[in-house]
Amino acid sequence: MMRTSEIPEVDLTDPAVVTDPFGTYGRVREQTPVARLLIPGMAPLWAVLRYHDAKAALSDPRFELSADSFAFKPAVPEDCEVYLRTMQEMEGPEHLRLRRLVAPAFTPRRPFRSRIEPLVDALLGELGGEVDLVPSFARPLPIDVICELAGVPVADRDRWREYGAHLASGAGAGFAAAVPGIIHGARSAVRARRAEPGDDLISDLLRTRVDGDRLTDVELVTLVWNIVLAGQTPTNLIANAVAILLDNPEWTERLRAEPALMPTAVEELMRWCGPQIMTIPRFARADVEIGGITVPAGAQMTVVIASANRDRRAFAEPERLDLTRDGLPHLGFAHGAHFCLGAGLARVQTELALSALLSRFQEIVPAGPAVRAPDPGTWRLTTLPVRLG
Repeated sequence: MMRTSEIPEVDLTDPAVVTDPFGTYGRVREQTPVARLLIPGMAPLWAVLRYHDAKAALSDPRFELSADSFAFKPAVPEDCEVYLRTMQEMEGPEHLRLRRLVAPAFTPRRPFRSRIEPLVDALLGELGGEVDLVPSFARPLPIDVICELAGVPVADRDRWREYGAHLASGAGAGFAAAVPGIIHGARSAVRARRAEPGDDLISDLLRTRVDGDRLTDVELVTLVWNIVLAGQTPTNLIANAVAILLDNPEWTERLRAEPALMPTAVEELMRWCGPQIMTIPRFARADVEIGGITVPAGAQMTVVIASANRDRRAFAEPERLDLTRDGLPHLGFAHGAHFCLGAGLARVQTELALSALLSRFQEIVPAGPAVRAPDPGTWRLTTLPVRLG
């Protein structure tokens, strides 16, 4: 049994963690299944690094989420506070109840593609020459999708785009106004759909009944604004994927020649450059042994997705990008009871965005350096300048 003093530590202020999380965590992963992450002003975070240990930890009921798991708690007006507690913070019967009510609306069988394709085409139709794909394509697309699916009026969608851009920045006066703005907009959309149902996500959720139970208006509004926040995942995945394809033109041409390969390619891109470096921390309700190391009761545990998805114990040649890869599922959308509810929607958006981009433009080349955010928790680009032709 390894003593705490012998467990390797990773300092999240180390520039290497930000610039090369895959390599940094990979080197530690070969020494130990569990490391401790050092965060200024906080107790160390116990980090699970290997794939099979990670899957086990994410489905272990001895690790639980709570309101204290979430560093992101925006300051909002009093009338918005009731909407801040999301399904991610819930466990047990409370979480299961909401999951059962909400999950049918996000099934892969829903007609997402026919609603998303025109939005992709509209954004790409405005592009050409030298552009920055983050603000012009990757960032607005998920907001446009959410507005379309939630039935947000067309007149309000430019404002929702602004909210999405401010959420991506993570700070500033615009950010402070974005969350209550989205909540108020979601509240209006729910009221409108209750008065006049339509062909949209909110109307579907208003109609949903499971054993006589249904969502309250507070739960619906909370869900909508949380979906907007979760929309950062397809934004960052699309940008990361394009950046990878720019560095691997042979795969770009392969995808153009074999468009049916795109769904498999998106899964490999999520494994290879998925934006979530680690999961939301969970608290240990008891001592839990992982790979011969005891995570003590009361400690916070996270799974380092960027490490688990490159584990040679789970993936053959994990450091090789292979857009035809098949086998074990990646952990890019987590695992267990809190597997990402919007995973199917994120996959469809990414597939359609990359397919349309590659088919519309035969020339996609860098037009300047891409800039990555100095964020130890998320692998994301702030700029991606390209030339399209």
